[in-house]
Amino acid sequence: MRLLEVVPDRDDHPLDVIEMVAHDNEWAFERSGDNEIAISVSGRWAQYVVSYSWMEDCEALHIACAFDMKVARNRHSEVQKLVGLINEQLLMGHFDFWQREHVIMYRQSLLLAGGLDPTERQIEALLAGAVDACESYYSAFQYVVWSAQSARSALEAALFETAGNA
Repeated sequence: MRLLEVVPDRDDHPLDVIEMVAHDNEWAFERSGDNEIAISVSGRWAQYVVSYSWMEDCEALHIACAFDMKVARNRHSEVQKLVGLINEQLLMGHFDFWQREHVIMYRQSLLLAGGLDPTERQIEALLAGAVDACESYYSAFQYVVWSAQSARSALEAALFETAGNA
């Protein structure tokens, strides 16, 4: 018998913890099934839909954060270049571009092998990390999609930091 075939007992379903955290933080959420919950989060640049999915077969909690920005076909190649450049900058998680749906999203997984349960802090950290990544690079995606900028110039503009206040 392979070790991966052993399915440990869990005290609670991992999404129950997420539902509790969402309720405690007064976040709008919808539990669309036994293994998926979606939370709506307002950011500075956009409204984000954060979906948590429980993947029983690999005992992982998957988070996906999407924002409403449809990519025209003629910008697919440059968006893919930008995704690659951004992913080089990220320590955890990554961006994906789904060509068929014309959608950009941030994704990450939390491995909970051996029957581990997620903590409230882990759930909050996953959500904060996803939204922070989307907020940090939203303008770069916007430059490429709507302003027809190159991936490199869009990333440089997004990472440009100003000093002081106007």
